[in-house]
Amino acid sequence: MRAIQLEKPLHFRLIDIPEPDAPVAGEALVRVHRIGICGTDLSGYLGKMPFYSYPRIPGHELGVEVVAVGPDVTNVKAGDTCSVEPYINNPNSFASKRGRTNCCEDLQVLGVHTDGGMRPLFKLPARKLHKATKLSMEQLALVETLAIGCHAVVRCAPQPGEDVLVIGAGPIGLSVIEFVKLTGANLIVMDMVASRLEFCRNSMGVKYTVLAGDGNEEKTLRDLTDGHLPTIVVDATGSAKSMSHALNYVGHTGKLVYVGITTDNVSFPHPLMHRREMTLFASRNAMPEDFDRIINLIETGTIDTRPWITHRTNFDELIGQFPSYTKPETGVIKAIVEVPIS
Repeated sequence: MRAIQLEKPLHFRLIDIPEPDAPVAGEALVRVHRIGICGTDLSGYLGKMPFYSYPRIPGHELGVEVVAVGPDVTNVKAGDTCSVEPYINNPNSFASKRGRTNCCEDLQVLGVHTDGGMRPLFKLPARKLHKATKLSMEQLALVETLAIGCHAVVRCAPQPGEDVLVIGAGPIGLSVIEFVKLTGANLIVMDMVASRLEFCRNSMGVKYTVLAGDGNEEKTLRDLTDGHLPTIVVDATGSAKSMSHALNYVGHTGKLVYVGITTDNVSFPHPLMHRREMTLFASRNAMPEDFDRIINLIETGTIDTRPWITHRTNFDELIGQFPSYTKPETGVIKAIVEVPIS
């Protein structure tokens, strides 16, 4: 069967691989119907993702159908439609035993450390499948993106009425925005691209946005927060420059969450952090319960996925289309790839 492989940065190729064997104990064989393209895929393509290994079959935002399961699998059955939790952890690792499967020291993320879903069929641990009865394949492929934002917001726990700044209005930033909105916090979004801020206002219902780059960002934020600056800042840019500067926007007693990732060093003057007694968080991947929560929120209409998908392509056209997704002027929020059944 055919698969798309990222052989090295900037170079995709179409390859032939054998079809997988029947699943054994604990496994499920799934057919891939839809794949979401996210910032990790773009960073891997550009050679800017520190955890990426090459050559690699990408694809970790997946809407799949279960084809067959191992003899001991009970959580899913053939015919079920599922979202994939792509973080393949070692259940016996130190982090996993502490309930932190998202950052297991032996973690193998589909499409990053091990081959992912840009192929019609593959096997994975059945425990990583989250069944949904009402979601489309496109919606199932969006669950993982939303889970990244869900986990980041859980990490910093905004309270109703608290001022929260999200820096970066790409797909990961938008997923953070979705869950900040659910907390009742006062949301502010900052980005360097005016069209992204317009999308936030018109499609995501964000009232306050700040265009970065004019040198007045801190003053604007103080004006929006009664002078004290936000007490939670989430940086979703993956830019070392932005991540280093983000501390300037955190108010006294505040929290800074890095949900984006960079290969470069992040640096800042320690007295600024110390004076305000800030707390710094990393947020990596998501938890199993985040997937189940998101499926329920989409099924009940609490989260509307319709604004998210701005571009669609099919498996055969992806290699030619993919470079355009790296360009902000393309206006991509989320591209979805359709995988043929043949």
